Amino acid sequence: MLKAIYMPRGRAREYASLALNLYNGCAHGCRYCYARGIMRRTYEDFTTNVAPRDDIIRKLHRDCELLEKDADHTPPILLCFTTDPYQPIERDAELTREAIQTIKGHGLRFQVLTKSGVLCRRDFPLYRSGDLFAVTLTHLSAEQQRLVEPGADSPIQRIKALRIAHEHGIQTWASLEPVLDPATALELIRLTRGFVDEYRIGTFNQGRHPVSTIDWQQFARDAIALLLQLNKPFYIKRDLQNYLPTDERIELSHIMRAIRHKRQERRERKRP
Repeated sequence: MLKAIYMPRGRAREYASLALNLYNGCAHGCRYCYARGIMRRTYEDFTTNVAPRDDIIRKLHRDCELLEKDADHTPPILLCFTTDPYQPIERDAELTREAIQTIKGHGLRFQVLTKSGVLCRRDFPLYRSGDLFAVTLTHLSAEQQRLVEPGADSPIQRIKALRIAHEHGIQTWASLEPVLDPATALELIRLTRGFVDEYRIGTFNQGRHPVSTIDWQQFARDAIALLLQLNKPFYIKRDLQNYLPTDERIELSHIMRAIRHKRQERRERKRP
């Protein structure tokens, strides 16, 4: 039985089959964060009392020993869902760096999802074929971003990190969730299309959306049309799919299945 790595459930499983949370709490302080509710912690407690999880690297090492027996068929381990792997504490703790080194030492793959745009670049030399780097994109304006993600890096810094990762030959993806403004989300796709390999798009991941007038059906259609026009791989999360009529959901499932098959074929070709 795994002790540190786990199999996400619900919406999170649409992003990854395996995940690892290295810290308790997160100093990024995102106003829409669902994690503090799951852990029944106040905003202040969750964002200020951040610490490494107990004995996490030893537990990770043990889990990797189990998973490496079938490394070729083990999906990338996502860092992280209920915390950010590159929040300020990581600068000195280097827990994420040690976790990546542990995962790679066992011949396994990983993927990072972060709102960091600067510290995350430190570990780009650790990536190998099959590893992925992703950031969450919500805003273009740094001023607006600071209102909802006060401790996270700016949109420009995150976008720059994606570009640098791409230049290093690292496979990249962008999470457009939560979508706080559909027009901004579409513009973020246009701005990053040259160095983002895949887009994963949802709606709003915590409680009631601050803007109740969003036409989610139209946004889904616009996003799909744009990504098909740009010939970019994508995944539309179920909460956004559900706004589409049945015939459009069926057509979308065929499109995304074809994308998955192409991705698998590319991976098979890269195997020695």
